[in-house]
Amino acid sequence: MSTRTVLHEADISRALTRISHEILESNKGPEGLVLLGIPTRGTTLAQRIGALVGDFGGIAVPVGALDVTMYRDDLHRNPTRTPQPTDIPSVGIDGRTVVLVDDVLFSGRSIRAALDALQDIGRPAAVRLATLVDRGHRQLPIRPDFVGKNLPSAREERVNVRLREVDGVEEVTIES
Repeated sequence: MSTRTVLHEADISRALTRISHEILESNKGPEGLVLLGIPTRGTTLAQRIGALVGDFGGIAVPVGALDVTMYRDDLHRNPTRTPQPTDIPSVGIDGRTVVLVDDVLFSGRSIRAALDALQDIGRPAAVRLATLVDRGHRQLPIRPDFVGKNLPSAREERVNVRLREVDGVEEVTIES
């Protein structure tokens, strides 16, 4: 098995800064935004992006977490998933622009589950998707609005995002 690093700490930082600016530009400012990270690393990325959007936009942006475990369509194949807490900011999501944040977009199934979970919580004005890595291979018609890095990869390869807060190291690697 070989592993190669495709994004280093500085690359990840630049990608998150760019995504933050794109979110602000797309939304015409920070008003009405809510960022929801998909655990585990999506939540960490949402917190970082939220801080950057707040710095650039001049006001704090609510950030939370949206666990999609029980909405996944593959629970029968992997029933040992441990649900993570869902933490919706006190402002809620009704009438707001919700930006879902995930680390790696692959088949699109996690995002489909996130859309189902959002329906049970409220009715946002719009839902956008930000992902650090888009590796292709979609099985559903889902496309990110904000991408840190498009990373074409073979189906059998594994893309690993490691973040300082979770893993103690900051990098994106591909294992083949």
